[in-house]
Amino acid sequence: MAQTRQPPGPGGPGRAGPGGPGPAPGPAFPAVAGGYHGKILRVNLSSKRVSTEPVSYEICRRYIGGAGFVAYFLWKELKQGVDALSPDNKLIFALGPVTGLSLPGAARNCVGAKSPLTGGIARAEVGGFWGAELKRAGYDAIIIEGKAEKPVYLWIKDGQASIKDAGHLWGKETKETEAAIRTELDDEKIQVALIGLAGENMVRFACIMNGLHDAAGRGGLGAVMGSKNLKAVAVRGRRLPKIADSELIKEIRKVLSQPHRLSSMGTGSGEVEMFEKTGNLPIRNFRDGVFPEASQIHAGVMKETMWVGMEGCYACPIRCKKVVKFEEPYPVDSAYGGPEYETIAALGSNCGVGNVKAICKGNERCGAYSLDTISTGGVIAFAMECFEKGLLTEKDTGGIELRFGNDEAMLKVIDLIARREGIGDLLAEGTARMAKKIGRGSEDFAMNVKGLEAGLHEPRLSPAFALGYMVGPTGADHSNSIGVNRLSSNMGVGQLRPLGILTAPPPNDMGPQKVKILILAQLKEILEDSMVVCSFPPFTYQIHTDIMTAATGWDTGLGELVTAAERTMTVSRLFNIREGLSAADDILPERYYQPKTDGALSNSPLDRAVMDKARKAYYALMGWDTTTGIPLPEKVESLAIE
Repeated sequence: MAQTRQPPGPGGPGRAGPGGPGPAPGPAFPAVAGGYHGKILRVNLSSKRVSTEPVSYEICRRYIGGAGFVAYFLWKELKQGVDALSPDNKLIFALGPVTGLSLPGAARNCVGAKSPLTGGIARAEVGGFWGAELKRAGYDAIIIEGKAEKPVYLWIKDGQASIKDAGHLWGKETKETEAAIRTELDDEKIQVALIGLAGENMVRFACIMNGLHDAAGRGGLGAVMGSKNLKAVAVRGRRLPKIADSELIKEIRKVLSQPHRLSSMGTGSGEVEMFEKTGNLPIRNFRDGVFPEASQIHAGVMKETMWVGMEGCYACPIRCKKVVKFEEPYPVDSAYGGPEYETIAALGSNCGVGNVKAICKGNERCGAYSLDTISTGGVIAFAMECFEKGLLTEKDTGGIELRFGNDEAMLKVIDLIARREGIGDLLAEGTARMAKKIGRGSEDFAMNVKGLEAGLHEPRLSPAFALGYMVGPTGADHSNSIGVNRLSSNMGVGQLRPLGILTAPPPNDMGPQKVKILILAQLKEILEDSMVVCSFPPFTYQIHTDIMTAATGWDTGLGELVTAAERTMTVSRLFNIREGLSAADDILPERYYQPKTDGALSNSPLDRAVMDKARKAYYALMGWDTTTGIPLPEKVESLAIE
């Protein structure tokens, strides 16, 4: 393990070290910390004004970057009650002090806005090369306001930014758009964050693509981008900020650069069949438990029949992203990579589809249109069940037999969603709005929390994971609680020993200690999303502390980092409450309180009373009112939240 060295002082090399006087908060940034440029780019598309602003030492130290910056600026600047698809919403791209370093997992950036899907905070983290390129271009974040009169794209190069016409790009798929921008600007190394037709048409779960492989997927951020007539953000840069201890970064890189199981086939290989056996694989809208076709849709099948290879993100040796290609029965373009686990389950088992080629084609189309594959699979599965129950008919679907297992119907509907045509216009609204319109009991199997379609893991298998869905600020995003599964065994809980957790309670225990473990798992995720780093390398709290010290030169401690993550979680909660969400929205779909129809969880529904008690324990341990879920004034003040 990398060991923390005696760090330079908070102001960088040559300043007072630990125990010495810390610098006063203020905007004098070049002397404050390594890893930051200390600059935010603000773009008002309505007025066509582009400006650069400093970001203070105090904000960086309290919120770190990434998810922290998104929460802070939305809480501070967004007016209460704005329509998420109006010019008044703000779209924020944020980096962390680690972004762009030569470390595994340091290629990510965070994107956030008020969600058009949930009405609360939306944020998504995404890899690739775009984040590192923005850091080289001289900024720590971009705040985009207003709405352009006509389609535009933003061009950022080496500290300079301009707004360019995108009329010729509107209506194009992501591959065409990326190629056209690189040709127009005469540089094949330009990195582009962009939307396709789904973003332009403001599909409420449209995503933002970093290039063609990587998606800022959850919450409808692509729809926000489309609502601003912003087609793309193109970046190119050549200068990273200085860091305090490059030798320590090299040591940490050695620790993190271990052989990784995902380097072979990425996610979605052996776990697909294993999840079907344990009940963790969602099948036919989370209704069923048996899916023999699981053996036909995993990454091993792709490797045998359509494999191109593996690719990775900037500076990362893991190379976890599969690439597939084939021509029959329809061509799949290798430029769009290949489906990972969430997509395999969303477009595959959850829709009852056992055709691996159809899943790969669906993945390609979602990348071309800028659609979140998780929500896309969720709304199609919901529509399929509605069709089979007679709540939707062929008159509604335009003659499409929208039944579970119909792969041709699944692919047709993806096109209709992106274009908002026919039945696709209804599905483009997301399952929560669909259920309100369809009614007749469909709300019970509309699988979302706060309006966000559920990630492709089974809450009935892990009550602690289910609690993460309930209380997560963005809704049923598996990133709100996926870490609890890794930290709930005696082996995994070793990461929590520095925080006082010595043993893991039983798997189905939902007492205060298990709830505390969930909170610590969430805080670790938020810390990683603020730094902004990937969860695949073997990061620990100690390594996070070492990286922050090495990059910034601050006298960073574990307590400070956990507090920063708690601050971001609390601000996200405050934002949601201000926008009208409440404890009444911290609920699960009714289906999770029922057993699966067959398979491993056919006798294992969630217990409503247990979950309600755990939710109140969560509120108490977070310092929130146990009835309303509102952060108590003492908690807000103790976290120095404005």
